[in-house]
Amino acid sequence: MSDIKPILASQYHAALKTLKQAIDRCPDDLWLQVGPQPAPYWQIVYHALFFADLYLQISDSHFKAWAYHQHEFPGLDLLSQNDGKLPDGLEPYTIAQMHEYWQIVDDMVEPCLQQMDIASPESGFHWYKVSKLEHQIINIRHIQHHAAQLADRLRVGANVGVDWVSAGG
Repeated sequence: MSDIKPILASQYHAALKTLKQAIDRCPDDLWLQVGPQPAPYWQIVYHALFFADLYLQISDSHFKAWAYHQHEFPGLDLLSQNDGKLPDGLEPYTIAQMHEYWQIVDDMVEPCLQQMDIASPESGFHWYKVSKLEHQIINIRHIQHHAAQLADRLRVGANVGVDWVSAGG
């Protein structure tokens, strides 16, 4: 089972590189816009990175939030619950901040996978009743799901494409 870790790492990096393209290619005016769903572009980026970070950990007790983490932002329904506005005291994350967080998450892939018991029948997160391996595949799919969502917004909103990344390294 340990020979699957390099494959998982490659696919994590590929999904994260796709997400990075969506960050890099986003024009400033699109960054703050909501799309068909009520979450703005920047919040989808943060959501994808936050959960990639969280679920790369052995368990929820091993998770340490990013230095600039604002507790309200991981979910995507904050604005719909607040009439389309951020609650007082909260600020949207900038492209530069998301570049920083992206690098942190990308750099943690191999170290986290090396510590992980990929053969464990439990995910390490009581709310996820799947094996550790399946949970890692779910996490990669989650990153890619949101990268694709952002790529669609880029294409529609700015006529900008995001390239397919088949493997990372």
